[in-house]
Formats: sequence, structure tokens, C-alpha cells
Amino acid sequence: MGDPAGVGPEIIIDALCEFSARPVVVFGERAVLERAKRMSPNPRASALELTLVETSVESKYSDGIASAASGRASIASIEGATQACLSGDFAALITTPINKTALRLAGSSFPGHTEMLASLCGDRSVAMMFASNALNVMLVTIHLSLRDAIDAISTETVARAIQQAHDAAPWLSINGQRPRIAVAGLNPHASEDGLFGQEEALYIEPAIRECQMRGIDVSGPYPPDTIFMRAKRGEFDIVVAMTHDHGLIAVKLDGIDHAVNVTVGLPFLRASVDHGTAYDIAWRGAASSKNLLHVLNWAHSAISK
Repeated sequence: MGDPAGVGPEIIIDALCEFSARPVVVFGERAVLERAKRMSPNPRASALELTLVETSVESKYSDGIASAASGRASIASIEGATQACLSGDFAALITTPINKTALRLAGSSFPGHTEMLASLCGDRSVAMMFASNALNVMLVTIHLSLRDAIDAISTETVARAIQQAHDAAPWLSINGQRPRIAVAGLNPHASEDGLFGQEEALYIEPAIRECQMRGIDVSGPYPPDTIFMRAKRGEFDIVVAMTHDHGLIAVKLDGIDHAVNVTVGLPFLRASVDHGTAYDIAWRGAASSKNLLHVLNWAHSAISK
């Protein structure tokens, strides 16, 4: 369900009015979702029959405001759905936005879905990848400050991201089984032979060589300011970017409605929308379900391959 104070419940109702490719079970709070049905501008909403696993019954939230209650409800729905996927009950987990402040108010130390899911699945090594119509981007680091993200870059973390990008290829619309992976440098001009930093020589290039020895089609590091343009032209299937905003600015410029956030490394497929709780428009009938509908269709296609 996501954060009940955000747009998650609204977009779930609107998207399910349009999605019929396979059954969907919602983990969340019935009172919240029934309210979303009543408020939905979609004429099909009133007749929509939800298959629901109720994970919280607080029902006391302030629209568009982070709170401990909304954080607890978010956590409960994630935990319930994750355990069901681990039990083999479902083929995929689709998540709607949660709010990091609400999670903290509820006592959680996780900065987002990705880290929470990794913990719930036994502290697995996971990665965040974004798939869109024009770009597939794997991140080496995710929810860290820029200073901490730079410190987290190592041969091991870069090689892991390259391997996970390679392993994710079956979910993507890629011609051929062996994806062409391009690695972005960290520094301007990919350091220009060490003029603008040493991370490329110390960590990124050794990681690329290591993965090439495994038989992975990977090259780089390439200047970060041109690599995405080259990928959009069709030179590469997946780009590995060093930091969160490094990769996601390019993805979101291509259009939020057509991007999917994928967690790679879990024992099941997890996909999510590419936007946040949108507290500023929550529960005003202004939220668009286009991205969630795209995620549902993408996940259906991925697990049907």
C-alpha cells in the first residue's frame, strides 16, 4: 500500500481499475483503500473488488504529513508482502511510495525500501536498477550522502553492480542474452587519465577487467556526461552509474511515467514506481497512476518470460 498519507492508496485503486493481466493482492489497510475508492475519479473504482491482506488498522493519518503512524503502516505492509513472497505465494512484489521521515518516526533505521527488503530477505546483497523505455541504469551506491557514496566505491562494489546488471538482463527488453554493459566514471571526463581523480584507476577499471574475465560484455569507464546519450542511441543495453543522482537524473529526464525501479538480488522480483509519496497532492484527486500501471505491466511481462 505504501504510505497511507501519500498518493500510494490512490494510485493503487486507479491502476487496478485498468490492469487485468493477472490477479493482484494488496497488502495494506482496508479503511484507507476504501477511502481511496470513494475519492477516485475513475468511474470503475466503485465496482472494484479488492483482494486484500490487512496488515494495519490504525486509520488515523493526516493527509500529506509524515507521522509515526503512517510509518508503522508502511512497514507493516512491506513486511507482510515480503514474507508472502518469500513463502512462494506470489511471483512479484510491487511497491508504492513510502516516506523516509515517516519510517524514522516509526523507529526504523532503514532509508528506503531497498535496504529494508535486503534485511527482510536475510541481508542479501542487492542493487537498485531503473528500467525505462530508453535507458536501463544500475547504481553502485544508493541512499548515501555524496561524500559517503564516494567512499563506498571500491573494486568489489563496482564489480558486484556490473554482475548484477548482467544477471538482470532476462527481465529487460534486450536483444540477445548477453547485455552490453557500459560503466560510467565517477569524475569529470572519467578522470582524464588521473587529472581529475583516482577512483577510475584504483577501483572502476580493475572491476571492469575482473568482470570481463568472467565473460561479461562490459566496457568503460566512460565520461558520465555522454554515456547516457550513447546508451539512448543504442550502443549499450545497461549503464552502471556510481551514485544515486548520477544515474537517476538521466532516467527521470526520459520521463517518470515510463521508468521502473527494480531491486536486483532478491529471491523474487520487486518493482516499484519511480516517484515519491507526493505529499503536496496526496488525497486531492490529482495523483496520476500512469507510472504504477506501467510498473504492473512491466512486471507482468518480466515474470512471463
